[in-house]
Amino acid sequence: MSALLATRSARRQAAVYVALVVASLLLLSVSSNPFVRDLQHGVAFAFKPFQVAVDGVASSVTSIFSTIVEIDTLRQENETLRADNDRLEAEARAAQELRRENEQLTALLQLRNGLDYQTTAAAVIARESSDVRRTVVIDRGSDDGLKVGDIAITTGGALAGRIVDVGSSFAHVGLISDSSSTVIGQLSAAGVIGKVTGTGQERGELVMADVDATATVTVGEEVYTAGIELSDGIRSPYPKGLLIGRVVQAVHDPNEVVQTVILEPAAPLDRLEYLLVITDYEGGITGPIETGVPCNPTDGGTLPDSDQPCATNAPKASTRP
Repeated sequence: MSALLATRSARRQAAVYVALVVASLLLLSVSSNPFVRDLQHGVAFAFKPFQVAVDGVASSVTSIFSTIVEIDTLRQENETLRADNDRLEAEARAAQELRRENEQLTALLQLRNGLDYQTTAAAVIARESSDVRRTVVIDRGSDDGLKVGDIAITTGGALAGRIVDVGSSFAHVGLISDSSSTVIGQLSAAGVIGKVTGTGQERGELVMADVDATATVTVGEEVYTAGIELSDGIRSPYPKGLLIGRVVQAVHDPNEVVQTVILEPAAPLDRLEYLLVITDYEGGITGPIETGVPCNPTDGGTLPDSDQPCATNAPKASTRP
């Protein structure tokens, strides 16, 4: 029985093989026929637009997907570049701020080395402004040797003001733009003196009054502290030679014997960041005197509200009618 089944399977395989050979021969003979070749070419030509369209659609779809992927990649790269740019800008601003602070501190160090006084560097930590008051708070106080009446200067030796109140770790500096500030100034070219007072204005405008009307005052001329020092121990509360400001206008009334000069402060009073406080200058009355202008100095002998020399034992005006 098994032999019979094997014989039938062999015959079937032989028949399939023969059929395949015959089909191959027929296809070869047909494909070599000119008519069949022309028919193939015609069918291919007829379907070519469809093939091109299909290829175009496939290419477009592929291009769209590629574009989407590329756009997403570019978006990610753009976000990365923007973040890097923001970081670099922040670092550049920080570096610029450090460079600016370093320049200020270097200028103050150079100024300190050129002074004949002992000084303490301080940073401005607060500002107090009103309609007439102009003061700043610094981060040094009595623990650092500061006291009321000490002079505060800034870069270029420009006068900023005086300490009006002091705590253990802070001090209030009354700026020369404060309405209560008075400094005796001297014009660098004309050589005449006048009383420089603050106006309390935010931009720090100063008024120099009681200037000799015969003096020729020019715009841009510098005004320095006169540093008046008289005999018998009378000294100005401000040392001589500190730059107060520059002339911006001279107001001259022909009928007056004095003229008024408007000054621009030399110190950037509205944006002070660092100051040098002179700690060893003794102004006011430093010794016994017999005559002079009446005044009311502080316990330390300084004159907190005026740069006018005075004496404690000077004769006072009578109060009787």
